[in-house]
This record gives sequence, C-alpha cells and structure tokens, in this order.
Amino acid sequence: MACAAWTCYLTQMQTKFIEATNVDAGGMNWGKFMVARFTESEWQRRSEVGGQSMLAERGWAKDDLLVLDLQTGEGAVFKPGGYAKGDLDKHAVWVCPLFEPFLGWLYAQDSADIEKLPALVKIKSPVSALYGYRRPGPGQQKKPAAPARRGRKSAKAG
Repeated sequence: MACAAWTCYLTQMQTKFIEATNVDAGGMNWGKFMVARFTESEWQRRSEVGGQSMLAERGWAKDDLLVLDLQTGEGAVFKPGGYAKGDLDKHAVWVCPLFEPFLGWLYAQDSADIEKLPALVKIKSPVSALYGYRRPGPGQQKKPAAPARRGRKSAKAG
C-alpha cells in the first residue's frame, strides 16, 4: 500500500452473520443480519480534515454495534441494551419483519464478543409479514404497506 504511515489505516471490522427465523413459533419469516463492531485500528483512524477520531467525534462508543439487514442493505449503529422499537424509529431504516425482534434479542445478549453469538436465532413471536418496510422517522406516521401485486389478466378473458 503506497501512503504515508499517518494516513494509512488497516480496517478489520469484526463481523458476525446471524440468521433469524420465527417458523418454529408459527411465523414465516427469515432474517439475515450482519452484526459488526469497529476494531481498535478503526478507533484510531483520524479525520484528514479535522484530525479527530472519525468514530469518537461522531459520538460512538466502543461497545456500539453496527447492525445491517442483509435483505434490505440498510442498518444503523446501535447502543446495546437500548429499546429496539424506539431505536429503529429514530433511525428510520428499511427493515425486514424480523429486524425489531432480532434487535430486541441482541440487546438482551452479552455482546462483548460478537463471535460467541449464535449463527441462528429462533424468534418466539409468530408475527409475520410478506414485505419489509421503512420505519417512520421521528414525527412521522407509519405508511401502509403496498398492496400485493396481482398477475395480469389475460387478453383472451372469457
């Protein structure tokens, strides 16, 4: 890598892929998530503009987790032990139906070492949905889901 020692940083975010399902509870959903934590080298990364820590300057803490919904491609940084519904409403991300219960489950776990988290989580709620949805942001109402698309009618309707 060709760069000055003080501007080059190796980043090796610690990640864990976790699947979640509620099929055993009578549901029908399957969530795919990536849980990640910034490493020490990422915490040391300084801004080229302001010279401060890129992460600490944003208000993040070393225990915070980046949770990404692999189906929708959206996620946010969360503080473990929070309130899943409130945190998701704050971030207004597009999520699969299991994101909120998964985040609630994650908050109840010891996340000091995310590698120790299981690869599969069985959510105990049968509540299911056919589509993901965008969480309303602060002060917004949840929009109704788009109706399911129906097949085209044949031109030779009889």
